[in-house]
Amino acid sequence: MEYKRLNKAISETGYCSRRAADRLIEEGKVQVNGQPVEMGQKVTADDQITVDGKIITKEVGHIYLIFNKPVGITCTTDTDIKGNIIDFIGYPERIFPIGRIDKPSEGLIFLTNDGDIVNKILRAKNNHEKEYVVKVDKRITPDFIRLMADGIPILDTVTEKCKVTQIDAYTFNIVLTQGLNRQIRRMCDYLGYEVRELQRVRIMNIKLGSLKRGKYRSFTGSELRELKALIEDSSKTEEASL
Repeated sequence: MEYKRLNKAISETGYCSRRAADRLIEEGKVQVNGQPVEMGQKVTADDQITVDGKIITKEVGHIYLIFNKPVGITCTTDTDIKGNIIDFIGYPERIFPIGRIDKPSEGLIFLTNDGDIVNKILRAKNNHEKEYVVKVDKRITPDFIRLMADGIPILDTVTEKCKVTQIDAYTFNIVLTQGLNRQIRRMCDYLGYEVRELQRVRIMNIKLGSLKRGKYRSFTGSELRELKALIEDSSKTEEASL
């Protein structure tokens, strides 16, 4: 069995350079098979290396998670940003969010390590539905519902027609196929309304359901199969803000 120095094994994963690996080892951030390590330690291909508790050597299959993002969490992989989604979830493998929900909003977001599915879902012209429940600061009128559905001029364009349904005096449901930056908040603001609560409850075929705020779960097999069928013909474009 072939042995190699730990810093070399770390660098060969592409995680960082040997010199940076030495620093991580010195700082006590590296473990092998769950145990503390020493400088100069040697490992084999069968050993599991973790940095800050995250596995960097094991071959990992595709991961598909559904997460109910709370208000105040930022959809970024930059762990230097306080309240980032990666640290909040604390998943043991490297994952990243598909799209984003702005910090003051909450609800359904996907996380994965599958770059191909990310590209397909984020393609802006694929008409993938995203459904939201929105509470505003004053009573909703029939004109508000009609104008929101017909299109609102924001960001040098007019929003596409969409389905808007009133739930109660202050709350409505909206289904979008666009992903303009802070789209719903900007649409409401144009009509003189302020969004008090905004929750995404569905992306395409995947519903938030009873998943508790701050919790995540894996896709079911049927959810994943149906999602992949929906995005099968997707083509590349720039990322949308969900």
